[in-house]
Amino acid sequence: MSQGVRAGRRWARGHLDSLEWARSAPDFVDSVLLAVTELMTNAHKHAHSDAQLVLTWDSSCLHVSVHDASPEPPVPADRGLDATGGRGLAIVEALSDSWEHHPQRDGKTVTACFVPPGYPAPDHALSPDGTT
Repeated sequence: MSQGVRAGRRWARGHLDSLEWARSAPDFVDSVLLAVTELMTNAHKHAHSDAQLVLTWDSSCLHVSVHDASPEPPVPADRGLDATGGRGLAIVEALSDSWEHHPQRDGKTVTACFVPPGYPAPDHALSPDGTT
């Protein structure tokens, strides 16, 4: 794990700790932090760029957004059982309620939505493949 990924995870942990529901949902927080790790790692590995991490809480969904300099859309890898890597996006898909990506002038942003336990699913939730 690169220093950037570690720093992003530490930063996310600090911000998650400030949210009222985080103390009562440690497994959920662990899932969010794993997704942060995977999205940041993907940005460093595949985009060969720095990554910007943004967490947004909109009272129903925690949005984890990672921006990188590559315009290429993320593509879930179809890995065999013996593969030792390439499962990051599949992990994010499995842990999050939805995910999406948006092309930007200077790269792309990948966002995963996490609905905390006990909160209703937002009206704007996306399908698991990142489409509306």
